[in-house]
Amino acid sequence: MNPSASAKASTPSVILVGVDFGLPHFDTELEELGLLAQTAGFAVADRVTCKRRAPDPALFVGSGKADEIKMLAQSTGASEVLFDQALSPAQQRNLERALGLPVNDRTLLILQIFAQRARSHEGKLQVELARLQYLSTRLVRRWTHLERQSGGIGMRGGPGETQIELDRRMINDAVKRTKERLEKVKKQRATQRRQRDRRDAFTISLVGYTNAGKSSLFNALVKARAYAADQLFATLDTTTRQLYLGEAGRSVSLSDTVGFIRDLPHGLVDAFAATLQEAADADLLLHVVDASNPAHPEQVASVMGVLKDIGADQVPQILVFNKLDAMDPAAVPHVLSDAMELQGQSVARIFVSAQTGEGVPQLRRLLAERVLASAVAHDPDTPGVLDVVRSDEP
Repeated sequence: MNPSASAKASTPSVILVGVDFGLPHFDTELEELGLLAQTAGFAVADRVTCKRRAPDPALFVGSGKADEIKMLAQSTGASEVLFDQALSPAQQRNLERALGLPVNDRTLLILQIFAQRARSHEGKLQVELARLQYLSTRLVRRWTHLERQSGGIGMRGGPGETQIELDRRMINDAVKRTKERLEKVKKQRATQRRQRDRRDAFTISLVGYTNAGKSSLFNALVKARAYAADQLFATLDTTTRQLYLGEAGRSVSLSDTVGFIRDLPHGLVDAFAATLQEAADADLLLHVVDASNPAHPEQVASVMGVLKDIGADQVPQILVFNKLDAMDPAAVPHVLSDAMELQGQSVARIFVSAQTGEGVPQLRRLLAERVLASAVAHDPDTPGVLDVVRSDEP
């Protein structure tokens, strides 16, 4: 048997479902959900979309569409159904009964990807907390590491305690333990930040929609080997390196953070508060945008929404339109550095290619100007960028 055919046969297949409620920017092709599914290790068997004024209280899509999805799953051999919108616990339970298949939503799919990708101790704790918080609203018993307790003498469960009460108590205990462990990590990070502040370090954080090329740009700037791939959520854990800016005559701290996404589960925003705090505490944000993606305006809006949630929307930004090499030649701008309006404010913008290096030297100079401007604001006697350049001249 062909090994590739065997691997394909062993890959679970899913049906993607999206409902258009008349909201702007509905993903009619379910492209992003398909990428999320593939990132999580699924093969897409088929896609189903429909229009509704409001979600069906019981089945989200209505009984007729549910029957259609069931027949499609039977004909394609799909083993699971994934919804692009968040389902209520009751809707998920009712759909699983009607379809006879596991049913999950976008939120759980993102949580599964994060669980697969987390590498650091902190990242794993954050994912675990988000998953437990999601599970506490459902009690669907999908997590095998939560061992069940039975009532009786010497057991944690009291006599007469129902299974659902035991599950809820175990989850609440696990949430409490995980929060306590995360609190220790937050204190360690706070100590590190205070040390940086005492050293008068200038901190820059890379933020942006997932797969915008943040890690590739990070590597191009600091010559690091941070993991970068053309996939969603390739990087979850914050990586920090020192970046030397010759024009400024000093080094700055550069951090690569987790990618954002539309409808990022609030549990993840809360759970990743320690990691995202790097962005909130930064002196400057490099907001990386996939310039080759036609949907980049919506992606920028999504990132700005998350930045507001974590209190980082007022941090100064530079918009870095990446993937210049992948843009339609007709859309490539004649001027690579300009400004654009973002939420009523004029923000500096620069076009670069992390892959080819085009525009990266100009970005480094722009960063040096910002660093020196910040130093001048704190100490008027600090030389500006032109003074530093002149002092290097023979």
